[in-house]
Amino acid sequence: MTYKVDPDITVASTIDSAFYRDEVTHALARERIFARSWQWIGDLADVAVPGSLAPRELLPGFLDEPLLLARDAAGTLRCLSNVCTHRGNILVKAACKADQIRCGYHSRRFDLSGRMTFMPEFSEAKNFPSLSDHLPQIHFGAWAGHGFAAIDPLVPLDTFLGDLHSRLGWLAVDRFRLDEASSRDYVVDAHWALYVENYLEELHIPFVHPGLSRVVDCATYEHELFAYSSLQVALAKEGEVAFDPPPGAVDHGRRVAAYYWWIFPNLMLNFYPWGLSLNRVCPQAIDRTRVEFRAYVWDETRRGQGAGGALHDVEMEDEAVVEAVQRGVRSRFYRCGRYSPTRERGTHHFHRLLCKFMAT
Repeated sequence: MTYKVDPDITVASTIDSAFYRDEVTHALARERIFARSWQWIGDLADVAVPGSLAPRELLPGFLDEPLLLARDAAGTLRCLSNVCTHRGNILVKAACKADQIRCGYHSRRFDLSGRMTFMPEFSEAKNFPSLSDHLPQIHFGAWAGHGFAAIDPLVPLDTFLGDLHSRLGWLAVDRFRLDEASSRDYVVDAHWALYVENYLEELHIPFVHPGLSRVVDCATYEHELFAYSSLQVALAKEGEVAFDPPPGAVDHGRRVAAYYWWIFPNLMLNFYPWGLSLNRVCPQAIDRTRVEFRAYVWDETRRGQGAGGALHDVEMEDEAVVEAVQRGVRSRFYRCGRYSPTRERGTHHFHRLLCKFMAT
């Protein structure tokens, strides 16, 4: 099926509900959307020093691609396949320090650039080793101490993240520290895109989030669209905790309660005065999604206040409405709706990107 959304939001209808129901579409999205976009693979604290190895899973539950971060003696960090090129064994199962990568199955060995260096009982093998015996190198990049990987990226990482750096470069994200105790996962009984599109529009906030509505000014809510991302800027009501952007920043002199930055297709970077709530949306099935919340703290004294003060409550409210919509889009009487030209620009932008990736 071909999906189309008119570029003019004032006349456009939302994406066809078959996108949320059709199993063939869901399977195609794995390769056309997720395999060709940049996926967050965690912060890089565990590979900070030469000789570090750390396994990663690219989008667990959907892409399920085993990856390996390896920093060699010279300090170069690479993202490699974590699958042995001999018989497919997983090479590294936990973060460690090493001067080589050794397969525990038949002792094939690789240096930290992925080049195969040793294999027992292969002296009589012809045309060995070949290029296919080395570990494939995966497209990889980093931003503010966080790693991103892609199987077959449609565009470079900077095209996804460059606007974030230029717009919010004054935030010292590389100094934020992971708070594992405040990090958790949620399971939502809904299609992953329904969860994302709910995040991307502010129209529902006064009706679904009474607590959040008390601390942010919905009337001045702003939305900025970029090529593969979007930013929602929420200003704080009087007396509520807020950012103090420095001179030179776009928002200098404004009391910003939160910056909600979304990166296509499934990453949300929610900046609050206390730090960052990073949310990765992981499809598990056509009607089930795992959402990972990872807390990176900047100013502990501001926890529990303002727009970022009751994230669990806001999540529960969002899940309830998204799960209701999941039931609704299965209706024989619903195919598509319309967009609010002023309050659903982010959702329209998301749907347009879905159509673009699914078509090519």
